[in-house]
Amino acid sequence: MYHVKTERHYGQRTGWLRAAVLGANDGIVSTASLIVGVAAAEATRGNILIAGIAGLVAGAMSMAAGEYVSVSSQADTDKADLKRETKELQSQPEYELNELASIYEKRGLDAALAKEVAKQLTAHDALAAHARDELGHSETRDARPIQAALVSAVSFAVGGSLPVVVVLVVSLDRIIPVASGSALIFLAVLGGVAARIGGSSILKGIVRVSFWGAFAMGITAAVGTMFGVAG
Repeated sequence: MYHVKTERHYGQRTGWLRAAVLGANDGIVSTASLIVGVAAAEATRGNILIAGIAGLVAGAMSMAAGEYVSVSSQADTDKADLKRETKELQSQPEYELNELASIYEKRGLDAALAKEVAKQLTAHDALAAHARDELGHSETRDARPIQAALVSAVSFAVGGSLPVVVVLVVSLDRIIPVASGSALIFLAVLGGVAARIGGSSILKGIVRVSFWGAFAMGITAAVGTMFGVAG
């Protein structure tokens, strides 16, 4: 029996990386945009701070609830698929064996070898073989609702706290440029780190999150300005 060192691939990070990046990105963009929009309406520092904190808390809870519901739905679907597959393995084992062999044959094995592989994997753990090769289940995509909810909420709160700190430390007349500029810097760093961890282009990650962050803050600043003038 060969002993091969287990390799870690970028895809193994997909679940927690997606939740963390999405949460932090939304935290920075939504909170900074809210602060910039309210500041553009010529609100007081106290009102801007209240809006920022309220947006941070509401956003974190929303992210947690949304991720939990979404991932739980995926988990329910996966469980239903496994339950159905278990029944099919019990009621029509020969058909399921041929189905598994057909999958391996389509992937490049000759018919005899595909059948032999299917037999051996079925004997070892039939449900695991079908879950992996027929249904596409794997450890990298297993649904973990609580983990996704916690990661999203915490990362949103961390990202959203950065623009809030700006409101506390800079003068009122500098909140808009400093909040916008620092948010773009935070987003650029986040995009680069996420791309590096995920094994993709760092430049592309930076440009992507920075562009949409700037767009969101520009829109909310324009809306805030309109309401400020109207008031």
